[in-house]
Amino acid sequence: MPERRTVALVTLGCARNEVDSEELAGRLEADGWQLVEDAADADVAVVNTCGFVEAAKKDSVDALLEANDLKSHGRTQAVVAVGCMAERYGKELAEALPEADGVLGFDDYTDISDRLQTILSGGIHASHTPRDRRKLLPISPAERQESAASVALPGHGPADLPEGVAPASGPRAPLRRRLDGSPVASVKLASGCDRRCSFCAIPSFRGSFISRRPSDVLNETRWLAEQGVKEIMLVSENNTSYGKDLGDIRLLESLLPELAEVDGIERVRVSYLQPAEMRPGLIDVLTSTPKVAPYFDLSFQHSAPDVLRSMRRFGDTDRFLELLDTIRSKAPEAGVRSNFIVGFPGETESDLAELERFLNGARLDAIGVFGYSDEEGTEAATYDNKLDEDVVAERLAHISRLAEELVSQRAEERVGETVRVLVESVDEEEGVHGRGAHQAPETDGQVLLTSGAGLSVGRMVEAKVVGTEGVDLVAEPLTGSLACSEEAGR
Repeated sequence: MPERRTVALVTLGCARNEVDSEELAGRLEADGWQLVEDAADADVAVVNTCGFVEAAKKDSVDALLEANDLKSHGRTQAVVAVGCMAERYGKELAEALPEADGVLGFDDYTDISDRLQTILSGGIHASHTPRDRRKLLPISPAERQESAASVALPGHGPADLPEGVAPASGPRAPLRRRLDGSPVASVKLASGCDRRCSFCAIPSFRGSFISRRPSDVLNETRWLAEQGVKEIMLVSENNTSYGKDLGDIRLLESLLPELAEVDGIERVRVSYLQPAEMRPGLIDVLTSTPKVAPYFDLSFQHSAPDVLRSMRRFGDTDRFLELLDTIRSKAPEAGVRSNFIVGFPGETESDLAELERFLNGARLDAIGVFGYSDEEGTEAATYDNKLDEDVVAERLAHISRLAEELVSQRAEERVGETVRVLVESVDEEEGVHGRGAHQAPETDGQVLLTSGAGLSVGRMVEAKVVGTEGVDLVAEPLTGSLACSEEAGR
């Protein structure tokens, strides 16, 4: 028997990229490739790049160069770039980085096995030629779905594995292969974005907003539950828009209870919500549906009206605070996180003070702060009233210090609360760690349990918060919940 071809997937960027990598892994495994964790053990190293901001692009280039170094002393014979940076720059990236043996766009995903085999065999596959996907603006839902098929957007391809790979009876498994044993997995709701924020280039390479069918999302969630997943996190560029292209802007409100009823799923989390698109019905479902986390990942970006208008966004400090008051009137322990850009062109000292006013009143659980820098191809890059780099850096440092202090204070407010913790790691030296409903993976804090007796990864346990370590919580498992957790795990 010939030795199986081996491939390693190196994933950078957001949770959406992680889903894309698992879909690529599913396709490759179905076509006979052996997946390995370490690129040094792979015939082909596939780097799923991020093209969002300069720092992420640099990390992507570094990962490609690191993989290329393996070709001189390891098994690795080829390095291939996929993902957002490859989609966005295509041939330009290939010319600037000859160390990459192939640069593949989203359109290549359905034929990823053939593409890699061609490259591995010494053949040449023409580097991806970028298209401005902002021009893909379908008029009707049918045209929008046709657009999705024509550009092979990740998450919108054929939902099933080839015949013979999955069971013959019942729904076949999604075209996806888990790359780790985590009890948490992301599920993509949609691809693309119809918003035109002046600082963001995502629509130029991810295209218009295209929702996945609810049945596909449900089937994928059922399959993930069979793989041992306990929490799913719904991801897209803008989850509040889900269903609008399918003729039902309230589709998320009806889908969430169905997802929460999937056997084996203990928690459903929604990420990436637009404040301007929040509606009473969605808030009600997020705050009152069993197993749906009362968690609000709200993309505020700023709170000064003039800055928001320049960003081509909506809202202001008072309206944002009213939104948070509405959420907490329904679920006082709801988790809220957000990201903010400081030093945006034209931002005044008064605008910065307005942002501080919002942050001080918002009681956010997690805050990400970024200093503005030009992103090529965006409207903001053409603005004249840019701030000096040292001013941006000073404001970034100032707001970052404030954010760190505020999230620590918010964590202290949770002392005495009872949190439902999903156990994610059990280690003799490091202890038992997990996350509460108000904490998303990677981006937010975590919970350190004071006792790990009877607990294992994937268990849910009720615990009382007894202390804090910065943004992280220290919690004591409740005796009754340990027994329930043990029973649930059988």
